[in-house]
Amino acid sequence: MIKRLLIANRGEIAVRVARTARRIGVHVIAVYSDTDDAAMHVAAADEAVHIGPEAASESYLNIEAVIAAARQTNADAIHPGYGFLSENALFAEACAQAGIRLVGPSAAAMRAMGDKAASKEVMGKAGVPLVPGYHGDEQDPDHLAAQAGEIGYPVLIKASAGGGGHGMRIVDSADDFADALASAQREAQGAFGNDKMLIEKYLTTPRHIEVQVFGDDHGHVVHLFERDCSLQRRYQKVVEEAPAPGMSAERRAEIGAVAVAAAQAIDYSGAGTVEFIVDAADGGANGAFYFMEMNTRLQVEHPVTEMITGLDLVEWQLRVADGESLPLSQDQIELKGHAIEARLYAEDPQRDFLPAPGHVVAFEHPGGGASVRVDTGVASGDDIAVAYDPMIAKVIAHGDDRDAAIAALDSALADLVCAGPTTNQAFLRRAVTHPAFVAAEIDTGFIDRHGDDLIGTAPEQAREALTSIAAHILAVRGEDERRRAAARGEANSPWAAADGWRANLRSREELRFRDGDEELAVGVLRSGTVTNLVLPDGTDAGLPAAPTPWRTFQHGHTLYAVQAGTQVRLDRIVPVEEAESRSGAAGGLNAPMPGKVVRVMVEAGDQVQQGQALMVLEAMKMEHAITAPGVGIVGELFHAEGDQVDEGAELLRLEPLDG
Repeated sequence: MIKRLLIANRGEIAVRVARTARRIGVHVIAVYSDTDDAAMHVAAADEAVHIGPEAASESYLNIEAVIAAARQTNADAIHPGYGFLSENALFAEACAQAGIRLVGPSAAAMRAMGDKAASKEVMGKAGVPLVPGYHGDEQDPDHLAAQAGEIGYPVLIKASAGGGGHGMRIVDSADDFADALASAQREAQGAFGNDKMLIEKYLTTPRHIEVQVFGDDHGHVVHLFERDCSLQRRYQKVVEEAPAPGMSAERRAEIGAVAVAAAQAIDYSGAGTVEFIVDAADGGANGAFYFMEMNTRLQVEHPVTEMITGLDLVEWQLRVADGESLPLSQDQIELKGHAIEARLYAEDPQRDFLPAPGHVVAFEHPGGGASVRVDTGVASGDDIAVAYDPMIAKVIAHGDDRDAAIAALDSALADLVCAGPTTNQAFLRRAVTHPAFVAAEIDTGFIDRHGDDLIGTAPEQAREALTSIAAHILAVRGEDERRRAAARGEANSPWAAADGWRANLRSREELRFRDGDEELAVGVLRSGTVTNLVLPDGTDAGLPAAPTPWRTFQHGHTLYAVQAGTQVRLDRIVPVEEAESRSGAAGGLNAPMPGKVVRVMVEAGDQVQQGQALMVLEAMKMEHAITAPGVGIVGELFHAEGDQVDEGAELLRLEPLDG
C-alpha cells in the first residue's frame, strides 16, 4: 500500500489530490517554488519541500528536483496531477529508475499517445475513426502548406505534442497559412519544447466530447461515460458537463466501447481520457465522431464524472498504482443525474480573455454539499502569478437532470465572491443561463457566436456599484472619525456623527475615480442629516440602504464592488499622488498584461499599417500580438525579444506620418 505520496504539482489539483490521499490514510508531501511557500497546497500537505524558483522550468518541471524531493522525504509514490510533468515519459522513466511508483500510466503509453501524429497511427490500426488530415514527420513549411491544400480549407494546425489549446490555429485560406504555422510552432516550442505540427480538416460545427477511461495492470479497462467540453475560448475549455446533452444511450455505449478499445490498444493503466470531435451539423451529439487525442492523465474536468458516478477517481488512481484491480466492472458503474463544471479564471472577457493576474483581496465560496463542490488552491490574500495557469477555482454542480444542475451552478456562481483580479465569473453565469446553452444548442463556436450576450457590465450595475463604492468610502471615513472622537472622549458628541451631521450646514465635496482611461467624479452633498450623491451623469442618488446586495472591498486606493458574480473595479484618485504620477507620463503602445516579449517584427523607422503585428507577448502559456492602432512610423523600441515586461509597460512608440 502507498504510505507516503509526493504530489508534483501546485494549486487546486494538488489540494484535491491531497484531500483524497489523507482521507484514505496516506501521508502527503507537497513541493513548492519560491513564490508558493505559503500556498494552499502546501498547507494541505503533511510536509513540504522547496524545489526551486518561481519559473516552472526550474521547479515544477525540474525532474531532478522533484525526484530529489521524493528521495529526501522517502516518498514511495508520486502523483503528477495534470499539466507540468503528468504526461512526460522521461519523468515516468526517472521515477522507475529511482524505484518510486508513478501514479499514472507507463512511459510507453505516454509516448504512444503523447505525439498526436503517432497516436493517430496507433488508433487507426485499432479501428478508431480519424479526422482526415496529415500526421507525417515531414515538417517543411511548403510541404505542410501543400498538405493543407489537399485536405481543403478550413484546416486546423495543431501541435503534435501537448494540449490545452497551445499551438493551435484555424486557417481559412492558403494566404494565411504561413503566418499561422510560424505562430503555432513558436507557441508549441515554448509550451512543450517541440514544434512538430499536424494538420486536420476543420469541422465548422464541432462538439468536443471525451470519454473517461480507466485501466489496471491486470488487463481490465472500463469507461466512466462521456463529458461534453464544447464551451471553449482560445481552444481551452471553460464549461464542461456530463453526460453529453442529447446523446442517445446507443451512441453512449458505442463511443464508450471505442474509447475502451483505444486504451486497450496501448495496454493502458490508470486514469485517461479519449477525446473525440463530433460533427454536430448532422445529429448533434449523435453525429459522426472522430478521434482527436488521448490524455494520459487525470483531467481538469474529472469532478463532473465523479459527481455522476459517485466515485473518487483519485482513490482509483492510487489503488491501481498500488497494483490493485479496478474496484468495479463496467456493468457496475452507474450514471446518476447530470453535472456541470465552470472554470473560474483570472482573465478579462472584455479584452479577448487576456490573462489578468493580480492580488486576491477576498475569496469566499459556497460550502460543500451534495449538489455543489468548489475545488480551489486560492485563498484571500493570495496572488495569481503570471508564471502559472490563471485558473482560480472550479465550481461544480450536480442535479437530478440538466436543468437542476444549471440552476445549482448558477446559484453557486452568484454566491461566490472573488474580489481583486478581473475574472470571468459574470461571463460564466451568462453562459450557463443563456437560452441556447439551456436548450443544449452548443458547439465549440458557442462563445464566439453569442459573445455580445455573454460579455459586458450592464449600465445599471455600473451605476449601483459606483454608488456602493462611494458609500463605502464615506462609511469608512465616518468610522475613523468616530474612533478619533472616542479617543478624545467625545463619543456622544453630534460632531462625531458618521452621517455627516453638521448644525445648519450645507457642504459639498467630490470623490474622483479612474475606470481604465476614464475619470469619474461623484459629488457628495450634505444638508443637515441628509447625504446625497451626484453621479457622473448628473443624476442624484441617495446613499444605498444597508444592507446592500453589493459588497465593497478595498486594497490600497483600489476599490472593488461585487454582487452576484459581477465585479466593478475603480481606482480612487488621490489629488497629491495624481499630480506626482503625471510627471514623466508618455504615450506609446503598452503591454496589456505582464509577460515575455517573444518576437519583435519591426525596427525603428519602419512604416506600419493599421492592424499590423508589431510584437508578440507570451503570458500564461499563450501568445498575444501587439498590433498598430493606425498608420504610423516606429519611433523607438523599448524592449527586445526575451525581455520580461510588466502590465502597462511601454513597448514601443509610434509617430505619425509626415503630412
